[in-house]
Amino acid sequence: MTDDYLRVEANTCPMSTCTAPPGSPCRTLKGKVAIQYHTARFRLVPSLAKALNVPTPPVRKPGSAWIELPRPRTAGTQLTGHARIGYARASTTRQSLDSQLDALAEAGVTRVFSEKISTRARTRPELEAAVALAREMRTSGVAVTLVVHEHKRLGRGIELATLAEELKASDIGLEFLTGELKGSHDPSGVVFTVLAALSGMEREYIRDRTLDGHESARKRGKTIGGAGVTDPDMLDTALRLREQGLSLRDIAAKLVITTGKKKGEHPSPATVMRMLRGHDEQTADVPATTPAP
Repeated sequence: MTDDYLRVEANTCPMSTCTAPPGSPCRTLKGKVAIQYHTARFRLVPSLAKALNVPTPPVRKPGSAWIELPRPRTAGTQLTGHARIGYARASTTRQSLDSQLDALAEAGVTRVFSEKISTRARTRPELEAAVALAREMRTSGVAVTLVVHEHKRLGRGIELATLAEELKASDIGLEFLTGELKGSHDPSGVVFTVLAALSGMEREYIRDRTLDGHESARKRGKTIGGAGVTDPDMLDTALRLREQGLSLRDIAAKLVITTGKKKGEHPSPATVMRMLRGHDEQTADVPATTPAP
């Protein structure tokens, strides 16, 4: 990932329909994170003045609900304190949270979010609430650290790596009280870097598995995508183009429908968006496994 988006986000968006503040991505009229930055904003960066578009990186979750992220600190700006927010989780209702809560209390953490829910759950309300509070406090100028008994309480493999990316984007630190990653970790530190690399490896692994599944389905005569317009080869090409930072419109212009009544035509950007979204949702459902060292 390049740092073009950081240079863009150093400026307030001039668009009256957006006015996203420094540190946050552009937003749509419907209050979603835009899939690319507004032209008026990225052209404030001299090196991007002639660019056609600057895509919003995955770490900003394009298409999700827009929220204001911490604003960049200017030189000499001091943080106004440090908050430590705790999180505890057990996988089943029969498991006790006592040992985690005791450890967090001994570590001086007074604000703790806890829940009994499986790591496989798509949403974990208390974890989301903890991260939301951390973001809110960080936006107000307070240094924030999310404190957890052990990294496994947050998730495994890509789940942990993805959360680390979100915390890094919001400039929120992590602290583990025990386990292999025991210690305090700054968003710019090596642990975040390693987890980001792990995330990329996991995503590539899941993508390959998904494409293999699509190929098997195609050989059995099953349709991938909507109305026979899309196919595994088209998805593979679209994924590569998205990784290169192309917009949905530019991706659609480079794809060609190979079957059906629209053979030889380009798919619409909306079709490309549905195809990529379906892929993302499907890969999110694939159980994560940590690659062997």
